[in-house]
Amino acid sequence: MERSISELIEVAKTIMVDAAHREEQRRSFVFGNTAIENPSITRELVDRIADEMARAARRPKKARKSPKTRRKR
Repeated sequence: MERSISELIEVAKTIMVDAAHREEQRRSFVFGNTAIENPSITRELVDRIADEMARAARRPKKARKSPKTRRKR
């Protein structure tokens, strides 16, 4: 069975990707691109850092104090 590229693109547009699969693809992309430049990068390292970043993103952010403005005299 042979399909044209445009038919395959149309089929691909209908595929829904869940958050877990998207995260798996993101980590695979990161590993593939960083390991080329630095062979000491491992999938485990990418997973550990991604998990740390996810935990940090879920933590409540501390309120920042607005910078003090000087009053003109």
